[in-house]
Amino acid sequence: MSEAISIIVFLSVLFFLLGSGIWIGASLLATAVIGMFLFTSTPVGDAMALTIWGDQSSWTLTALPLFIWMGEILFRTKLSETLFRGLAPLMGKLPGGLLHVNVGASAIFAAISGSSAATVATVGKMSIPELSKRKYPEKLIIGTLSGAGTLGLLIPPSISMIIYGVTVNESIAKLFMASMIPGLALAVCFMTYIAIWGLMNKDAVTKTPSLILSEKIKALFDLLPVLMLISGVIGSIYSGIATATEAAALGVLGSIILSIAQGTLSKNSFIESILGAVKTSSMIMFILMGSSFLALTMGFTGIPKALAVTIVNWELSPFSLIAILTIFYILLGMFLDGISSIVLTMAVIEPMVRAAGFDMLWFGVYLMIVVEMAQITPPVGFNLFVLQGMTGRDIGYIAKASMPMFFVMCAFIGILVLIPELATWLPSVL
Repeated sequence: MSEAISIIVFLSVLFFLLGSGIWIGASLLATAVIGMFLFTSTPVGDAMALTIWGDQSSWTLTALPLFIWMGEILFRTKLSETLFRGLAPLMGKLPGGLLHVNVGASAIFAAISGSSAATVATVGKMSIPELSKRKYPEKLIIGTLSGAGTLGLLIPPSISMIIYGVTVNESIAKLFMASMIPGLALAVCFMTYIAIWGLMNKDAVTKTPSLILSEKIKALFDLLPVLMLISGVIGSIYSGIATATEAAALGVLGSIILSIAQGTLSKNSFIESILGAVKTSSMIMFILMGSSFLALTMGFTGIPKALAVTIVNWELSPFSLIAILTIFYILLGMFLDGISSIVLTMAVIEPMVRAAGFDMLWFGVYLMIVVEMAQITPPVGFNLFVLQGMTGRDIGYIAKASMPMFFVMCAFIGILVLIPELATWLPSVL
């Protein structure tokens, strides 16, 4: 009974603060402080200082601002133009035509940014005008870009995956390995949907002129610098040469060299990239501070353990538990961004999932996908907001255009549940 009262108090305070427009990190901290005063006799100041310092002084977390900075630098280059120019000749002849470029470019940029919103913005600023000029259906342009942009959360180096790994104390390198194959498989699923649509609507797609071999080779050379950067960052982790943090530093160096080579690195763009990285990193760290202290407070009250025991006593099948968690995260994602959803729930969800016997690497991949789905669901879908600013369309129109990709991700969760080796095989062999 005491746990039930604690849950009601925590949720009431938290949702009141969030509804008041207070920053998420501040809301989490305030809720934790109130919980400490009400339900424990522990000195609040001492507990807060030890917990926040202990969780924030993690060497693993240093990869986070570095990967964010790498994405910020590349966001200010001619990368979107390079991706479109390089992929268009290679994908234009597939059923669905140049719509596949949205998926291919998003998958490539996801591998060097780790951010969903940055992926949508970077790819969209080039592909939307180009595809519109070629008379592709606007709903398909927006929908494919919205869905494919979510790959930024799954394909390594994913910022959200780093947060998850730190929160549940799992190896970042192994999580990156676990998410690589599912990330590419989800991209293939998006492209399969586009191909099926293209076969059913052949007249709706502008014919792409055939290119000679030399033009295709030139397109590959346009992609070469980006592919080399990806190979250097991800390959150094998978081969064991570098840790995630060292690979992130390598990525920053590579992105600076690439931007210099493209002639886009100026004093202003360099300063803007640093400020952008500092702002994003500070926001994430503030949320992590609040969530770590709230997790400690909830641990004192016994809420996580009580909920885990309750779920175990229900004797749910793994499929039932995953179905419930999927619905829960989709609903939560309608109101919170992905990182907040992860850090806010892991204190309760982690013991429950471990008690059910799930592999935490597999669960991390599953979690990234359901959080991805939340990025394209109204009213608080960040990819929808990015596309609204780029197209001028209302949120309802963009959400409707994104629904097919939402259902593709739902189907992919079913595939991941049926074939867990998609996530567990690569870490086991490497």
